[in-house]
Amino acid sequence: MRGRTSESLRKELEDDIEHGRLAPGDRLDEQTLAARFDVSRTPAREALLQLAAAGIVRMVPRHGAVVSSVSPQLGVGMVEVLTALEAEAAGLAARRMSDVEKTKLGKLHQASHVAVKRLDSAAYLKHNAAFHDVIYLGARNEYLAEQIRLTRRGMRFYHRSSLSQPARLKASWQEHGRVLDAIRNGDELLAQAAMREHILYGGRVFADMIASLSKPESK
Repeated sequence: MRGRTSESLRKELEDDIEHGRLAPGDRLDEQTLAARFDVSRTPAREALLQLAAAGIVRMVPRHGAVVSSVSPQLGVGMVEVLTALEAEAAGLAARRMSDVEKTKLGKLHQASHVAVKRLDSAAYLKHNAAFHDVIYLGARNEYLAEQIRLTRRGMRFYHRSSLSQPARLKASWQEHGRVLDAIRNGDELLAQAAMREHILYGGRVFADMIASLSKPESK
């Protein structure tokens, strides 16, 4: 285990956050991580710094790192930015996506329906990520795709939690269907509108969840 790098530690910690094993507000310290991963404190420290640079954790003087939480105000801002970026990606994909990619997008949509019928949010999350990734690829704009991924990274714990709700799972799949139809038809404006609706609908659930988890400030 001693050969593990800070990059592999960072990826595992990101996975812990995404899957709820680490929640917003949880503390992380070098010594505990070094013991957990059987490494020296240097790669543990570097992994925390990488996560801090991405905004996934925040460094607190004399207390180590804390998994970042999102205030209601910041959450609304993130949703607004993500909505604009995702809509642009969908519009570009409607113009630029190949027939092979459209077929792949359709197959992913059908595969995700099985997860919806089973109310399997973990499986749906994987299909959801793959569905959006195909759209980013079809947009042929890697800079845009990276900005979307950076924004989503700060929302991943809350996003996963919102898709654990059966009603949201079913609605998300139906919204994907409208995005898919618009892209298949090469309708840029309709693809943008359908994706905007999809992100905004999920964003309302996201914002409500952040508000419910935010602690009131002590007076």
